[in-house]
Amino acid sequence: SNQIVALTECRETLESEEFQNARQFVALELPVLMQNPELVQALARPFFPRELRPAGNVANFFESMGAFARFNIIDRTIACDLWCGVVLSAWNGLLPVVRIRRKLDPGVWENFEYLAVLCDDFTKRYPTSYPKSMRRMPLDDSA
Repeated sequence: SNQIVALTECRETLESEEFQNARQFVALELPVLMQNPELVQALARPFFPRELRPAGNVANFFESMGAFARFNIIDRTIACDLWCGVVLSAWNGLLPVVRIRRKLDPGVWENFEYLAVLCDDFTKRYPTSYPKSMRRMPLDDSA
């Protein structure tokens, strides 16, 4: 039952408007902001810059989710099957931030990285998680 609660909380967070906005920030605004040398310098200081707080929130959420997977609070296969796309997208979008923050703290967001590795391996092993023996529904208009 703990796993169901944890999975439900992860799903609710991922679907929340606040988290969707933060993911959009990582995808669209962060690359532009990372071209600002002053902001990059601020990122290399101990306190996380206020302007990048949505990026930190995304990384921290996946840090928690990675810990849940690492310590078997949620099943790794279920987490990967449900969320590997969003995890990998977030990891790739946040990579410049991770690189800078790791100079301050080599262990920052390691559980997020762990989850990203699990997801990367999962997508290589299972390009689709749809059962091979199951028929598919037609996707074209001719059916």
